[in-house]
Amino acid sequence: MLKQTPLNARHRESQAKLVDFSGWEMPLHYGSQIEEHHAVRRDAGMFDVSHMLSVDLRGAGARAFLRQLMANDVDKLRTTGRSLYTCMLHEGGGVVDDLILTFMREDWFRLVVNAGCADKDLAWMEAQRERLGADARITPRPDLAMIAVQGPHAAAKLWHAMPGLEEVAGAIKPFNAVVVGEMFVARSGYTGEDGFELTLPAKAAPFFWQALLEAGVRPCGLGARDTLRLEAGMNLYGQDMDMATTPLESGLAWTVDLGSGRDFIGRDALLRLPRDKCLVGLKLLDKGVLRSHQRVIAPQGEGEITSGGFAPTLNASIAFARVPVQVRVGEEVEVEIRDKRLRAAVVKYPFVRNGQALV
Repeated sequence: MLKQTPLNARHRESQAKLVDFSGWEMPLHYGSQIEEHHAVRRDAGMFDVSHMLSVDLRGAGARAFLRQLMANDVDKLRTTGRSLYTCMLHEGGGVVDDLILTFMREDWFRLVVNAGCADKDLAWMEAQRERLGADARITPRPDLAMIAVQGPHAAAKLWHAMPGLEEVAGAIKPFNAVVVGEMFVARSGYTGEDGFELTLPAKAAPFFWQALLEAGVRPCGLGARDTLRLEAGMNLYGQDMDMATTPLESGLAWTVDLGSGRDFIGRDALLRLPRDKCLVGLKLLDKGVLRSHQRVIAPQGEGEITSGGFAPTLNASIAFARVPVQVRVGEEVEVEIRDKRLRAAVVKYPFVRNGQALV
């Protein structure tokens, strides 16, 4: 039996195509993935992301515990509502999960973890808490739902859907959040557009979804979410990084604090392991579609596409590829597609940001 979000009935009413995603019944699209993609780039779209799990970490030792648990520098978080993107690593340097961490108080941090990693993450965090003797309590929040509202008109339509919210949340900057009653409003997203991720009691989610619909926000599914995040240069756990790959070979070196001397789980392995692979962007020059696991052939050696597909904003096929570190932006490589070798340009991602093509 697949798990369902509090918005499942709304998706069925809208005749969404529902699919199994990490054990959850989720909307793939509501008729046209391409139109949903363009709606987010040009106007405003919303996503049910209630399958992702919010986790509260509370206690006097919460920060000290996170300083050892996370690869990014948790001490950057000093202002209430400030958020941080980080990876959680195992001792070998591989990525247990990537997540968003928000500081609320010295004794309260909130994490949002990926749906497919939730059980694994909770077990890992609890095991490390016990091992380190941390004075912290880990509390999963399945009673909460999450809706992402994204696009250049997301803010205006959100304020229309919920009068009075702009007065409290209108001034928050990207990667910051504010608590409004029982709602947690974060200015963040997974699309490369301005927008918000709203965490609220599960029972309130259907009413809020309906208010957004009436404000002209278009429902969007997992298909558009994937093409949007790929254009925006954002990694997907399980494809672009996983337990067997490190953040340094996944384009996430910027999230790893190796300079402060702070010890964290996986640090020694990152310092020890050779850095012979890196993640680059590809734009296909010939006709075809780039897909994950296709072989990449460069003069410096071979690699593999980790995520790929058609980019509606660019009207071209793009991808992330893990290749030898000697491969440089501006070079051409070949991609093996159905026994043919097609040309692709190595480019710097993101490919698209705030509706503008960058490659």
